[in-house]
Amino acid sequence: MCIIIVKQRNIEIPSEYLKNSSRINPHGLGVVWLDTFEISYHKSSEWSVLNTARPYIAHFRYATVGKVGPDNTHPFRCGANKHEYLMMNGTIHGLGNKDVCDTKVLAESLDSVPRHKWKAELEKNRLVRFVTINTRLRTFQLYNRDLWTFRNGVWYSKDNIFQDHVVAVYGTLKKGHGNYHRYLTDSKFVGSGTTKDKYPLIIHGLPYMLDKKGNGHNVKVDVFKVNDTVLGKLDQLEGHPNWYCRKQITITMKKKEVTCWLYFAKDSMADEGDEMHESYEVGYIHHPFKKETTMRDLFLPAEKPTYKQVKFESFDDLYSNLSGIETEDDEPIIDEIPYCTSCYKDLANDGYGNYCCIGCNEWYTQAEVDNLL
Repeated sequence: MCIIIVKQRNIEIPSEYLKNSSRINPHGLGVVWLDTFEISYHKSSEWSVLNTARPYIAHFRYATVGKVGPDNTHPFRCGANKHEYLMMNGTIHGLGNKDVCDTKVLAESLDSVPRHKWKAELEKNRLVRFVTINTRLRTFQLYNRDLWTFRNGVWYSKDNIFQDHVVAVYGTLKKGHGNYHRYLTDSKFVGSGTTKDKYPLIIHGLPYMLDKKGNGHNVKVDVFKVNDTVLGKLDQLEGHPNWYCRKQITITMKKKEVTCWLYFAKDSMADEGDEMHESYEVGYIHHPFKKETTMRDLFLPAEKPTYKQVKFESFDDLYSNLSGIETEDDEPIIDEIPYCTSCYKDLANDGYGNYCCIGCNEWYTQAEVDNLL
């Protein structure tokens, strides 16, 4: 995961974006202040230092390789180049270990590469975002810029913090249910509520609501804030607008009313005389192993994966030995075990043709995994 934010002077970033960055990436915050090019390191919870008119480049870390702590907080000095620093959003297989993160190893490897070749070498990692900073020349450079998001004068390496859409869910997307773990774990849970108006909630194995206001009950829902990407995935899951149709309605919460998107089913799915329910409560993920067991626990290996710290004589050697990276002759080297395209951890088969990421709980179908291999 991780996120890098590049902000120029006198541009304001909504506090909610910074809070989301801290919540989703809780393992350290490093800042290069672009007015002085000084570097400071903080806990992710200290996100309020970024509530300023000062220009900066900030990195919130989500640990995938290497222990959590100041030593693995970005940016990292590039070997003996005492004025050059590196930040990264992404994961490079084969670098780092349980103590040292992959970015730190990569930064040290840049010492052997001429500066004018950095762009070509770094951008061999086509799914990873980088920033290099020179504190003496007071310059910085973004890499793989096509993967970045530019919004209101600010560059963001990921868009998962823009949780601008409010969605009410009543079925398997509710907190603790199966699809919640696949789609909404990184989204902000606002709270529970009920529909202001009555609607029919029908349960035929799976639940669905009909857009027949005034019938049925004030249905119990969970409310989330989601970003564009998650909303698109929910549209795909629900078959909007052909199967289910997304519509904004009013949800009553404890102290306020909120306008939310909610997915209504087509009327043709219901039969006359169907029982109308107030809430969908069946289908919670329950595991007998321990009280706090989560979906992720089912697919974790018995021992945590270990990472090997690798030394290479040259930068070309480094890339030619990495799995999943295209070599100069464009022949991809592919891992036999499928991995998550979000956090690059291994995928575990649930025994029913689906795969779960052991790192971020992202789910994949067999067809999606086949496309990865």
